[in-house]
Amino acid sequence: MLKVVEKKRVYEDIVKQIQVLIEEGRMKKGDQLPTERELTETFKVSRASVREAIRILESMRLVESRHGDGTYVIATTEESLVRPLAAALFHEKDDLIDIFYIRRCIEPNMAQLAAQNATADDIVELRRIIAKQKECIEDSRNINETDSAFHGAIASMSKKRALERLLLALVDLLVETREEYLQNDERAQESLKGHQKILSAIEEGDCAAARQSMLNHLDDVEGVLFNKGKGGGNCESE
Repeated sequence: MLKVVEKKRVYEDIVKQIQVLIEEGRMKKGDQLPTERELTETFKVSRASVREAIRILESMRLVESRHGDGTYVIATTEESLVRPLAAALFHEKDDLIDIFYIRRCIEPNMAQLAAQNATADDIVELRRIIAKQKECIEDSRNINETDSAFHGAIASMSKKRALERLLLALVDLLVETREEYLQNDERAQESLKGHQKILSAIEEGDCAAARQSMLNHLDDVEGVLFNKGKGGGNCESE
């Protein structure tokens, strides 16, 4: 049965306006939002509506409220686009194996494109990320940030913006799983070796090797997380 259409909630418009400001780069990571009172006066709404909007923005991990200090933007422009996409595409109940399967379908192809499109500056950036990752391992620090940076850089090098956003959404969804995986020193070392092989293939402009190296790297991760053998259910082209 059709029902009467409900009027739009006030806080939804507040969320949208702030989200657009972040997406357009007019509010950047680290910027402080106006105070609750100032937002109330600007939007001509109740404080309850402002508080609900802030709560929603926090749940989207776009802003963070700091007790006694205010509310700050914690997402970059790219993240402000990716995180809602991730929430729209996937749900917590989705099987992690399914999410990894999608990643296996697209990321080896992105590595192949990266080998084809890589510029000298791109290579320098990948080397910098891997050097930072190695430094983190030597200092017994978590490498999750450098791991994300490496895969994000390759996605950007593919020059396929839609696929890049999809991959970033997947990486964002798997952040807790990857943190658990990478906190083990031996696994962190294996991750570094996998990244180095991918980098070597991209440096040489070897598209096939870059694709296979990425696939092998993802196989290794899946093998540990899901206790699987290599070669299960991938999307390799013949």
